[in-house]
Amino acid sequence: RRRKTGRLLTVTLVPEAMKLIKRYMNTDPASPYLFSLITSGEGTEAAYKEYQLALRNFNYQLMILKQVLGLTSEVSSYTARHTWATMAYYCEVHPGVISEAMGHSSITVTETYLKPFKNKKIDEANVAVISSLKKVYRAGKLLN
Repeated sequence: RRRKTGRLLTVTLVPEAMKLIKRYMNTDPASPYLFSLITSGEGTEAAYKEYQLALRNFNYQLMILKQVLGLTSEVSSYTARHTWATMAYYCEVHPGVISEAMGHSSITVTETYLKPFKNKKIDEANVAVISSLKKVYRAGKLLN
């Protein structure tokens, strides 16, 4: 389940992801957690605190990686989610599918943060249309 919305997510894992999961997965068969980042009982206040601590640590490590790579944009645990959604949008995946994959409560949530990219796609379409018109115009001029 997605922590933020509580929605159940089903994910098909590609071989590359399975390789990483097997490498880092929790080896305790009694644990309800895939990774051993949280050791407290599921749904407890202690587990939530461990989750928050792990998330802060992850974001801190991302900040260090950002500095090492000389990146100027902000990065966080949400960067991968937003990057996936943006790439899916540019691959012309329907926003409804993106919304479902992200576990959003509605397609409106997804469309809210895809809107800036929609404007960019419109700009790119305009450039492509104008470029095409210029080619047709030049070709017509050469024929006359």
